[in-house]
Amino acid sequence: MPQMHEGATWLKPGRIAERAGVAVSTLHYYESLGLIRSRRTSGNRREYRRDTLRVLAFIRASQRVGVSLDRIKDALDQLPEQGLPTKKDWARISREWRDDLDERIEYLTALRDRFSNCIGCGCLSLKSCPYSNPDDILGADGQGALRFP
Repeated sequence: MPQMHEGATWLKPGRIAERAGVAVSTLHYYESLGLIRSRRTSGNRREYRRDTLRVLAFIRASQRVGVSLDRIKDALDQLPEQGLPTKKDWARISREWRDDLDERIEYLTALRDRFSNCIGCGCLSLKSCPYSNPDDILGADGQGALRFP
């Protein structure tokens, strides 16, 4: 995670949250996970660097495509300690995630194209259902709707 610099522009949590489109509690949660950092004022109030908005945009975009917060943290931990991340840094993360994202796109495309066959089935244990029960893993536990009593 980039190092804090005193010359940076600092914003209050409400302003950062508003601009990023998240709740202040989300900022606190992300901070507890080590995804973002704040400083404390002399009055013990949090302030976030303005460039935290970039990190929040990255977190939200990553989550939208299904990337876990653990994986996001791993990526953020690879960013340079000094200075702001460059386009090259973000491109490296993108390359590392490309195969996973391509696989996810393929899965979602197949689900979209075959979803009408799955609606209302309810079996969740048929070998032919690669979406809710890949490789019939629930079939080993018996017949019927095993996920929904």
